[in-house]
Amino acid sequence: MLAMQYSITLPADYDMGIIRRRIETKGPLLDGFPGLAFKAYLSAERGDATLPSEENLYAPFYLWRDNEGMNAFLASAGFAALARDFGWPSVHVWSVWQARTLEALAGAACASREIVRLPPHPALGDRLRREEEAMDAELAEGALAVVCAYEPADWTLLRFCLWPELRGDLARSGRQLYRVGHVSTSTH
Repeated sequence: MLAMQYSITLPADYDMGIIRRRIETKGPLLDGFPGLAFKAYLSAERGDATLPSEENLYAPFYLWRDNEGMNAFLASAGFAALARDFGWPSVHVWSVWQARTLEALAGAACASREIVRLPPHPALGDRLRREEEAMDAELAEGALAVVCAYEPADWTLLRFCLWPELRGDLARSGRQLYRVGHVSTSTH
């Protein structure tokens, strides 16, 4: 499995209603996309009192079953349209250590994402066990999806969760919170 995200930073005075309408109209187009486990259409708004963000962002997050689905999407007319409308984004990809999802993904309202640098020469097996314990705790706390992944070129760790309610209580340094506008899933 692969986790993927691109984040488009928008001007401080950008009308985020444009992004909400884009998600509303284009979100369902990826429902059933081959190789997709899920796509969470995410946005963050500067000045949001419930889910604080320093910037206006449009930042979809994808969980792919394999690289074929990801490659097909990146070569698609839909991605070309996004690049035409917002510029060519830098796409971040992580190898998934563990992903756990519940059936109720469509009910997600909030997402949290952390990217942390792994220390030099980590004992990855030990780290994975600790991350699995953290994933169990997040699921027990109500998460609908939990993804733990890493990128070995710069040794960063990704922690991503989908939540059924807005979770402003999760705000902290190094963690980005998003509103979820739509979740696309595929059966295979």
